[in-house]
Amino acid sequence: MSNSVLREEMDWPLYGRGVRELATMIAEDHYRPDMILAIARGGLFCAGSLGYALSVKNVYVMNCEYYTGVGERLEVPVVLPPQLDLVDHRDSRILIADDVADTGHTLKMVYDYCLDEVAEVRSAVLYEKPHSLVNCDYVWRHTDRWINFPWSTLPPVVELADAGFQVLDA
Repeated sequence: MSNSVLREEMDWPLYGRGVRELATMIAEDHYRPDMILAIARGGLFCAGSLGYALSVKNVYVMNCEYYTGVGERLEVPVVLPPQLDLVDHRDSRILIADDVADTGHTLKMVYDYCLDEVAEVRSAVLYEKPHSLVNCDYVWRHTDRWINFPWSTLPPVVELADAGFQVLDA
């Protein structure tokens, strides 16, 4: 993906406004989740913020890997350990939270994982792209652009290596 690709730019103030508006949509729909399930890593921010806004203290994480870089991804999304055990949540209403429904493959994988295990599953994202496999229940904005989120725009300050990690120049 070249630098000439149009991008959606999200900074921290816009994130704050967007996630608050997303929470308001959910509240106005009278959906009261028992649990918010974050799709890590981007969904961690949304899940935590939605948890506070919707007064939901049960926030869980499902760590998935699909994108390996800008426009680069694995053939299929994979769940990284530890895997979420939903055995005690059969009667729960779950809200899956992520930053973006791009292809929708990761969101669909998590949704399908939960569907037959809990009472109800809904999804909330800040952005949904037109080609997503999943039509999310709650969406703040629709876009066909690559999104620069405030938490992932800058490069990491450490580089993971086989023998540990190395601090990069700031």
